[in-house]
Amino acid sequence: MKPNITTLFLDVGGVLLTNGWDHLARQQAATKFGLDSAELEARHQLNFATYEEGRLTLDAYLTRTVFYEDRAFTRDQFREFMFAQSQPIPGMIALFTELKREHGLKIAVVSNEARELNAYRIGQFKLGDFVDVFISSCFVRMRKPDTNIFQLALDITQPRPDQVVFIDNTLMFVQVAESMGMHGIHHTDYKTTCAALAEYGLQSAAAGS
Repeated sequence: MKPNITTLFLDVGGVLLTNGWDHLARQQAATKFGLDSAELEARHQLNFATYEEGRLTLDAYLTRTVFYEDRAFTRDQFREFMFAQSQPIPGMIALFTELKREHGLKIAVVSNEARELNAYRIGQFKLGDFVDVFISSCFVRMRKPDTNIFQLALDITQPRPDQVVFIDNTLMFVQVAESMGMHGIHHTDYKTTCAALAEYGLQSAAAGS
């Protein structure tokens, strides 16, 4: 018997979109802007959790990590570079848009994202067109793998845990969701995620799954 799945919980970075500001993007920024990569990374790590929990604005984050001394470039130039690192992962937005339409699913994003980048990504890629609710770390002041963020998502969307499939590219986050009674898919690529969804009876001819 296939479980009766009513709800999908999705990550954004690594599932719907590229990781907007990961270590590779920071390395590229260091090269482009002539920064000390090790210093940028060290300062980032010291502010990372606070930034993603919405307790630090992007401007304050940049002051602490980049603009703690005079630079030959502007904050706007650096912000534009940060935002430009976000790109859609081929096929994934279309897949979940069609699954929602064909199966009447409720879709919630459960993601660790900083406020300004999160707002840009939601607007730029029209995620609100198919996502019902955003449980973003910057809004709720908690981050995965804290079980409280998953419980909040369950409380807001109101399915039973066994009616939820959680999809994330970080295995540990998937395992935490599974420990709470949800089903999990560790996303690595479009094809294997489509196959995993099909095992739950979630297939979309329009999306090619």
